[in-house]
Amino acid sequence: MKKFSCFSLVLISLWVLILSACTQEPVVAPATPTVTPDWFNMELTDVQTGETFTMNDYAGKVVLLETMAMWCPSCLLQAGQVQKLHEVLGNPEDLISVSLDVDVNEDAASLKSYAVEYGLDWHLAVAPLEVARALGNLYTAQYLNPPLSPMLIIDRAGNVHHLEYGLKKAETLQKIVEPYLAK
Repeated sequence: MKKFSCFSLVLISLWVLILSACTQEPVVAPATPTVTPDWFNMELTDVQTGETFTMNDYAGKVVLLETMAMWCPSCLLQAGQVQKLHEVLGNPEDLISVSLDVDVNEDAASLKSYAVEYGLDWHLAVAPLEVARALGNLYTAQYLNPPLSPMLIIDRAGNVHHLEYGLKKAETLQKIVEPYLAK
């Protein structure tokens, strides 16, 4: 009888624990704010306007960032697709495109001429060494290899999302970007 009583007591205790666990409100951890990478604070200079900017200047907007070099033919093709993307979307003010030249042998004056020659009308900047290093360290060295057409999206909350390597058509970019613009 004692065995039965102990067993019954254990069984009842387990049943009470199970029932109480089912009726409790779930504990939800508070949302942690996005911690932006240090390079978001580093100043870049737009080669077309001479104005400085940081990625943090575009908080609350969607940023499409690509690394590039002027000697890179796939970079020019990708730039054409970015241009088409902006046209297809109607040039939304909350979509910011930034092209960072990661070739240490290229300078702002040459990049400005390149932008004018090819009609690129978004932010183009020569990436300072510390920005290029941060991109390579945080997101892989492939971001320093322009022919791979490396791109990322920084969403409105400052989260970084990697896009697949390789040339991306405007239609593909549209499918990727639109959900971030809708949020």
